[in-house]
Amino acid sequence: MTATTTPASALDAERVELLAALATARSALTNTTRGLSDEQVGERPTVSALCLGGLIKHVASVEEGWMRFVVEGPSAMRYDLPDGVTWADLTAGTAREFPQWAIDYQNDFRMLPGETLAGVVARYEQVAARSEEIVAAVPDLSTTHPLPEAPWHEPGAVRSVRGVLMQVIAETAQHAGHADILREALDGQTSS
Repeated sequence: MTATTTPASALDAERVELLAALATARSALTNTTRGLSDEQVGERPTVSALCLGGLIKHVASVEEGWMRFVVEGPSAMRYDLPDGVTWADLTAGTAREFPQWAIDYQNDFRMLPGETLAGVVARYEQVAARSEEIVAAVPDLSTTHPLPEAPWHEPGAVRSVRGVLMQVIAETAQHAGHADILREALDGQTSS
């Protein structure tokens, strides 16, 4: 994965540092797939459903969602439930119907038929480039939006653009660590 595409001279020091940290975390994640085939990045070498390609898809999707939140606010991250379905049903896996956002979330963790490593990484690069454009364009990193209603968000909580970037960096770095474990389980290699 390449470094930032926005010239550093066009950004203030804080944005440069945050984007550099995110680029480092992205690179740590994508480097775990070096030299692997499409089949290998879809393998699940541990008891979880995680695979390397799925982790990249998930992180790209999460980053894309948070950047939409930066631009559009809470309407960009809706967690609507079908009529008659409760959060308890959903978390227990007993819902009679699952919302599309939950299905998409689960599919992000696996390589689906026809998906390739090159395609997954290319999409992640597109998401990264768009994120850099958004971060460069936002007038103030302190701008906040209320978080959408969901059981994992505290009622009435807000998140700043800065907080969004820190969230995306943390999640990307965390999943880069997961990816190292998966890669090591596959063939004894890690990203470093």
